[in-house]
Amino acid sequence: MLISMNFVATFTAESLSAFAVDILLRLDVPKEKAELVAASLVASNLRGVDSHGMQLLPSYAEQISRGNILPRAEGRVLSESGACMSYDGEHGIGQVIAATCADHAVRICRAHGISMVTARESSHYGAAAFWAQRIAAHGFIGITMCNASPLVAPWQGKEPRLGTNPLCMALPGPRIWLLDMATTTVALNKIRNASQAGKDTIPEGWAMDSQGKPTTDTATALHGLLMPLGGYKGSGLAMMVDILCAVLGGGVMSADVGSVHNLNRPMRTSQMFLAIDVARFLPADEFVGRMKRLAQAAKSSAPAAGFDEVLIAGEPEWREEARRKQNGIPITAGAWELLVNVARKLGVALPSPSS
Repeated sequence: MLISMNFVATFTAESLSAFAVDILLRLDVPKEKAELVAASLVASNLRGVDSHGMQLLPSYAEQISRGNILPRAEGRVLSESGACMSYDGEHGIGQVIAATCADHAVRICRAHGISMVTARESSHYGAAAFWAQRIAAHGFIGITMCNASPLVAPWQGKEPRLGTNPLCMALPGPRIWLLDMATTTVALNKIRNASQAGKDTIPEGWAMDSQGKPTTDTATALHGLLMPLGGYKGSGLAMMVDILCAVLGGGVMSADVGSVHNLNRPMRTSQMFLAIDVARFLPADEFVGRMKRLAQAAKSSAPAAGFDEVLIAGEPEWREEARRKQNGIPITAGAWELLVNVARKLGVALPSPSS
């Protein structure tokens, strides 16, 4: 079945979604919730963001089995005042809590023109883009952030105190611009992907060893530290995310946040969802027109040496999504092995490859 050293095969989005749902159903996840988790994971794979795709499913399964994620938890509203809401995820599935909070953000934004919802005691919610786009689909600017497990030393330190702490901003209307980024150079799962694909080295600037020295060795990086984005600027952004998610939301912070890979305790992740009604500022079509001009201004710059064109946020992922919808989603050998193991443990049939 192996077609290369690094990849097992390619699969359709539909077959992977059905496979994920089957696994989650065996773990007592209600069908609607299982379909939501599957949709978020496969959407990441389609966009080429495999670090937040199906490879996370085995870790989710183990967290549910250990009781760290409660598959039927809904969470509850702690407070709502005007455009502001605080939510307790009660250790529910991260995607379920995120969907609820994003939908509250949309509801409140319709009434007030802007809204902000914080969630605490949640779990890993997958790729942030999925939730920002959920808000943007209603005609609003969608912004989401979350804190994460401590894998990053603060600038000038060598002990982990900060997470990769991603942030995302999505726009309403046609696909023009979509920013989805960690506050480190890359997410940890990109290094895990490299390891699972059998790559001994990673690019410079991704990680440091345990003493805070830059490394390109994959194994060393896995037991070291992630590189903050732009040095002290990345540390500042990571703390900003923690402030808006956890400090403001009353959740756990810094080294107290759990991990999707730490099976000894709940993740206790905090998240934030912000919605802005474009129409309260100017007509939607005018906003889209202005964004197109801004995007074109950036893209009209002459490419630097070694590049054929200027790309802006969102374009690489949209192009990869078009390719994968046509050609299928590749799964690495390492990720496939983990998926096979959890499927066999739960008695779930494996999906058929498309190639």
